Amino acid sequence: MESASIFIILFWNPIMPSIQAQSEQKKQNGFVSLVGPGPGDADLLTVKGYRLIQQADVVVYDRLVSKEILALANDTAEMIYVGKKLDFHFVPQDKINQILVDKAQEGKHVVRLKGGDSFIFGRGGEELETLAENGVRFEVVPGITAAAGATSYAGIPLTHRDHAQSVQFITAHVQKDGAEIEWDALVRSNNTLVFYMGLKQSSHISTQLIEHGLAADTPCAIIERGTTQKQKVFTGTISELAQMAKNAISPSLIVVGSVTTLHHKLDWFTPTNAE
Repeated sequence: MESASIFIILFWNPIMPSIQAQSEQKKQNGFVSLVGPGPGDADLLTVKGYRLIQQADVVVYDRLVSKEILALANDTAEMIYVGKKLDFHFVPQDKINQILVDKAQEGKHVVRLKGGDSFIFGRGGEELETLAENGVRFEVVPGITAAAGATSYAGIPLTHRDHAQSVQFITAHVQKDGAEIEWDALVRSNNTLVFYMGLKQSSHISTQLIEHGLAADTPCAIIERGTTQKQKVFTGTISELAQMAKNAISPSLIVVGSVTTLHHKLDWFTPTNAE
């Protein structure tokens, strides 16, 4: 009888040692990872974001970060909530900036979680400026921004050959900072318009767009709690926007343009917990 030989082949993964070395270096010298966790559905978190959350010594997070994502942190991680709501800041922005600096200077690896993508209306750039000014090293991990995630889950393509060739993202908060939205330019552009944080400004948005030449029967939609199991989508015309907003709650996105008429045809996502 022939003797059987057993061969064991070991595969070396060149990525793992590099990841481990980077993690140790971050803990030794202090480091901040600015991570965009996505728009709500925890499955939309990036692989890199997932790994960094598990490695973090400190997690500084906002109101819109889901419990499922926070649960990924290790049991010894310090969890610091700095959530904000419209017109109410639980922790002022300058205090948040200082927390990041202080924790990093203690030699800790800090993961800063900001809903969606940190560089799109998330004030991520401001926080990184403070880190840079204080000599704190950092990295940025992009996330799926709310406009991309929520519209995808609502069956509303932001661009479409028959409807819109470009898209604009607008924050409804700019008026408070003294800079007015260029309504004329928005109306002339014929783009899909996506308003972040615009629910309380819905009447103003509708009035300004119509006064600057947008047809009152232009289709629009409100996507409430997009990508989550509580997602709701309201559709109508821009003249009906303020009334539609009365039935929605934050966080919500406002989408203006004919692409919103595709919602009923392309709607694929069925939330299990929509009220």
